[in-house]
Amino acid sequence: MEDDLIKEILKTTTSIASVGVSSNPEKDSYGVAYYLRYVGYQVFPVNPSADTIFGDTAYPDLGSLPQKVDVVQIFRPAADVPPIVDEAIRIGAKVVWMQIGTWNLEAAEKAWAAGLKVVMNRCMRTEHFRLIGLNVPGK
Repeated sequence: MEDDLIKEILKTTTSIASVGVSSNPEKDSYGVAYYLRYVGYQVFPVNPSADTIFGDTAYPDLGSLPQKVDVVQIFRPAADVPPIVDEAIRIGAKVVWMQIGTWNLEAAEKAWAAGLKVVMNRCMRTEHFRLIGLNVPGK
């Protein structure tokens, strides 16, 4: 994936739905989503097993979100990705971002066909820090 495309996604994104983010601060998904909040993105935790994450309401699925999001970030195994991509398309997301270790070409092709950008097997926190740096609004 071209760095320019990833940088464009990171610079134009304002809101992120983090599907499968853990409520456990020791888990990587929690740390990634927390970092993204810290650097200024609006992050909506999506986890049907949690009521709150970071003190924010956790939503059971993408259809329950209170507003449209730019990126659907996926912290789930590859086998779980297709229905999440279907939901991302349905809610009008612009990007599907599969975290490190997650590839699903069939789901990616479906997202591309629907006009979404797709990132696979990349950490959003790592890419943000590498391409943009720790640039915190208001700090």
